[in-house]
Amino acid sequence: MSPQEPRRDWKLLGFYEKFEESVAIALTAIIAVIIVAALINLVVNVTLLLIDGLVNPAEKSVFQAIFGMIMTLLIALEFKHSILKVVARKASIIQVKTVILIALMAVARKFIILDIGATPAATIAALSAAILTLGAAYWLVRTRDERATD
Repeated sequence: MSPQEPRRDWKLLGFYEKFEESVAIALTAIIAVIIVAALINLVVNVTLLLIDGLVNPAEKSVFQAIFGMIMTLLIALEFKHSILKVVARKASIIQVKTVILIALMAVARKFIILDIGATPAATIAALSAAILTLGAAYWLVRTRDERATD
């Protein structure tokens, strides 16, 4: 929320709006704690790997594990950001574009940590189909939103 935008007065909100905002604030706090814990875990793991000399970009499993943890953090940050929009009253509680983007990030994370050699072709095909479907859904929603603003 920018300083120019006045925040809606709490006293003027209805019961359900107050409830929705309270839940959003609580969720934001809980997710923030989870993000901090995951970040600490990531830093500790990477530090231990560096100390042991095991961080080798050529080592696929270490690379996948580190980037899987990073993607998990990014997904949590995006999720928290979407909830903050609700608290700032810039968006409704359900934001379709944000949900689709988070799902895309989650599937992309799955591809990053996937052991291609040990994964059945059907699983890879299903994940690919999910990416294509989510991408198409995002494109449709974005196109609809652009038309609505014109």
